[in-house]
Amino acid sequence: MQAVYRTLIINPGSDSTQIGVFDDERCIFENILHYQLEQTEHDSRVIDQSEYRKKQILERLDYEGINLSKLTAVCGKGGLLRPIKGGTYKVNRTMLYDLRTAMYGKHVSNLGAIIAYDIAEGLNIDAYIVDPVVVDELEDIARYSGIPEISRRSIFHALNHKAAARKAATTLQATYEKLNLIIIHMGRGITIGAHHLGRVIDVNNGLDGDGPFTTERSGGLPIGDVVRLCFSGQYSEEELLKKVIGNGGLMAYLNQTDVNEVESQMKLDDITKRKVYDAMAYQISKEIGSMGAVLSGDVDAIVFTGFLAYETELVEMVSKRVDWIADIMLFPGENELIALNEGVLRVLRNEEEVLYYPADEE
Repeated sequence: MQAVYRTLIINPGSDSTQIGVFDDERCIFENILHYQLEQTEHDSRVIDQSEYRKKQILERLDYEGINLSKLTAVCGKGGLLRPIKGGTYKVNRTMLYDLRTAMYGKHVSNLGAIIAYDIAEGLNIDAYIVDPVVVDELEDIARYSGIPEISRRSIFHALNHKAAARKAATTLQATYEKLNLIIIHMGRGITIGAHHLGRVIDVNNGLDGDGPFTTERSGGLPIGDVVRLCFSGQYSEEELLKKVIGNGGLMAYLNQTDVNEVESQMKLDDITKRKVYDAMAYQISKEIGSMGAVLSGDVDAIVFTGFLAYETELVEMVSKRVDWIADIMLFPGENELIALNEGVLRVLRNEEEVLYYPADEE
């Protein structure tokens, strides 16, 4: 009889840590650990929170009676690393150094691998990450921007993209590596990728506001007007970046980000909200169409995922414009704990080779 693989999954958020314990695919414990830091701690480096968060996780698991000695592996959400191909990576010292020094950027997700490694090391087991946001499988042609000093980068919701793609493959009774898919992750950021035979060969940069506008991000902007705004003297660099990420999109036009509320007000004939919402759906549709061109029209399915995929009206608005390309599939939500666990299981079961960061390093 095959042994049961027990995993601890760690997903850090800005003011909480989501954890889950799985026996194979079955989640036996899940919890979100909230905490409040003093202002001085909020202002300190995110990386300095790792010890506190680890202690909080271990205390909760002990309280719940979870026997750590039965763990097979620990997995954390991947952070900002150098560009790497998709897959499940064993956490090593090179990865930890790049995360601890914020070599490629500061983000709370950097804590995932660090906490996972610290817990796993004490148990003499391995720690992993799966499909971090820096997964880069772009075709070279997709990197050209039009200005030699700027190269297009692959930063997107890779974990959820790949998980939704595998669900679609199961539905289609095929393997991910045999399909061409357009995956649309719709959340606070919206990323739309062309998945060609298991690789994301083109995708908009969801971190820097590329692509369609979202509930709080500006999306792609007319570059000439952006340059003029930068030198207008009206805004600092920080203020402009906040307009792009945080105060853009629905927030900029409507001063709200709650899509449920927007849809409710649209039903009361709020014309302004209807126009802005239509425009967001229109821009999502345009990006999907461009990915159809990337795949030369050979598309097996268009797949919606992310928490905005629960908003049926938004999905219907977009689907009406793009369902001529391919059949529509819907996998709402993110389910990141499940996606991380599945990535680890594929390695533990020898269904997929473990990868080493940055490449071929043990």
